[in-house]
Amino acid sequence: QVHLVESGGGMVQAGGSLRLSCAASGRTFSRYGMGWFRLAPGKEREFVTAISWSGSNTYYADSVKGRFTISRDNAKSTVYLQMNSLKSEDTAVYYCALDFYLNKVLDGTAGYWGQGTQVTVSS
Repeated sequence: QVHLVESGGGMVQAGGSLRLSCAASGRTFSRYGMGWFRLAPGKEREFVTAISWSGSNTYYADSVKGRFTISRDNAKSTVYLQMNSLKSEDTAVYYCALDFYLNKVLDGTAGYWGQGTQVTVSS
């Protein structure tokens, strides 16, 4: 069993920055993809970003390109999401996802999910 714990959420003014972390523990695969999704009130879950095991491949939703950056530290089994130039529409609960198959992270069918961390951007 894999356990994911997100941290770093909070409240920030528009234009500000936050850095989310997601630490994986338990029975992790030797190589796995990780990513972030978000869920805003009244909206469907939305893909935000994903990263391959090596970190050489990253993927972003158009809505966050140029503002968000995903990275990972495999020695710490942790993925990070640096969020800059935050907007009110970025307000959501952010969920970390992990799967051996990166494609499952990309399409939202990852086998493992965190409990979520709230990000609130005030305008």
